[in-house]
Amino acid sequence: MIAVGGGKLHGPYLVDLDLVRVLGLNPDVLVIGSGVAGLSAALEAAKSQSVLVLTKKLAADSGTRDAQGGIAAALTEDDSPEDHFRDTMEAGVGLCDETAVRKLVTEGVERVREIIALGANFDVEENGNYDLTREGAHSRRRILHASGDATGRELEQVLIAAVQADPNIVVMENRPVVDLLHHEGTCYGAVALDAENRSFIKVNAKATVLSTGGTGQLYRETTNPEVITGDGIAMAFRAGMEIADAEFVQFHPTTLYIAGAKRFLISESVRGEGAQLVDSDGVRFMPDIHPQAELAPRDVVSQAIIDRMRETQSPSVFLDLRHLDPEYVFGRFPNVASICDQYQIDIARELIPVRPSAHYMMGGVLTDLDGRTNVARLLACGEVACTGVHGANRLASNSLLEGLVFGRSAGEAAGETAAGANGAFPLRTIASGVERRNVPIDIDDMAMSLKSVMWRSAGIFRSGDDLAETLRELAYWGKYVLSESFDRPDGLVLQNMLTVAQLIVRGALLRRESRGAHHRSDFPERDDEGFARRIVQTIGDFGDAGAEPASAAGDEDSP
Repeated sequence: MIAVGGGKLHGPYLVDLDLVRVLGLNPDVLVIGSGVAGLSAALEAAKSQSVLVLTKKLAADSGTRDAQGGIAAALTEDDSPEDHFRDTMEAGVGLCDETAVRKLVTEGVERVREIIALGANFDVEENGNYDLTREGAHSRRRILHASGDATGRELEQVLIAAVQADPNIVVMENRPVVDLLHHEGTCYGAVALDAENRSFIKVNAKATVLSTGGTGQLYRETTNPEVITGDGIAMAFRAGMEIADAEFVQFHPTTLYIAGAKRFLISESVRGEGAQLVDSDGVRFMPDIHPQAELAPRDVVSQAIIDRMRETQSPSVFLDLRHLDPEYVFGRFPNVASICDQYQIDIARELIPVRPSAHYMMGGVLTDLDGRTNVARLLACGEVACTGVHGANRLASNSLLEGLVFGRSAGEAAGETAAGANGAFPLRTIASGVERRNVPIDIDDMAMSLKSVMWRSAGIFRSGDDLAETLRELAYWGKYVLSESFDRPDGLVLQNMLTVAQLIVRGALLRRESRGAHHRSDFPERDDEGFARRIVQTIGDFGDAGAEPASAAGDEDSP
């Protein structure tokens, strides 16, 4: 248990294991999460081991389902993995791990061909060639898409069908995982919540793969589904895992902004096909800001939109597709057209109000290229993991590819780990490190307060003073929220959100520069001498949130 400015980021458990019943399944490999990375890992591990997949809600409820734009891969003769490598490295602003990027762009081509062989149907032109599009910071068209703007849904359906057909895989839905079972640096499975019966279940496993997605729901404005609340990062942190690059949260520039409407993602491929950004006066502004105009890196476009909203005192800017052929617009973007039509917006003839929202987490659980972590028998893949492949800013449409490539590698490593592990599970009863105070808490109100302060102080623009004050505020909330014992999902999720919020804010406070998705108004320049490196946090690193972090100046030996 550690102190954070009077609050506590606690460990090792949220629940007392003597209150936990043992599930009648003891898989060789436990996979937590059912997005593209988790399902890819499950399929690979199942080639040699029994696999159990636990999901927070339904198997289809993941960030993968909402991925519209597509999946990037160098499949054509005029493209190459080397070109894809260069674009990814440039987008990552000096922090990408070169080996990880080469693995992504080279193995990714084969992984895409495999998903096609499984049944994925990507859009094709009349001549039978794939209908490729271009997105921000890509030097050429290399983005495959399905049903116009429903690529994630297509991949998810194909992978779920493959998992359901595999006799070595069992999927249990509506079993949100609460804690990882760990002892003396080794993971032995997890504790999940049976929400219907308000009881906890224990799953022992010889290898565990964490694939729970990112952190989008920590922000008031987000493109992410409600299940994406940083749970995996929080569990990993409590288990002693290293969390890297937590400060790098990518904000998607264009989400639908209408009062009362869900913040629906307007795919970057809309701009890739020629849509322009205009302000409330109808003025196109991106050509004056970046040579790539609307297809500049996402951080550049997001910052430009916020600046223009301030200048015009408007709650949004607008996407303009009116100069494009209406038949093509409706055929290429049927999902976007359908959503906008619900609010009586004809996307071919009217402006679409948009503004940025939290979208993707570049940081996460520090892993090697096979998903292995600093905790034995515990692996991570997908958005919850940090291989260094995205650096300070993810290249558009690399995330689905990452899930396929690194999910498969993690599954293979998990299978090998399980095959070499004995079946002894030493954990029987371990008391939680949490003090129980039974303070009445309005969970919904607290969650909204957290999202608001994160959007305000740890969003697109940040400053040291605001971050320090936010860290103190989060720590104060943690005094009474993290000391409670919940047996309902929303309470457990709130505790995870508070934990991860502090990791993000602390990382942002430590990084005294602006780079990629992280912009500090008090340190607006990139500083390679001090910060061309990762900031890694562990449960032992936290001190007084009100004090200046010792490592803020860029000490190479500091987290």
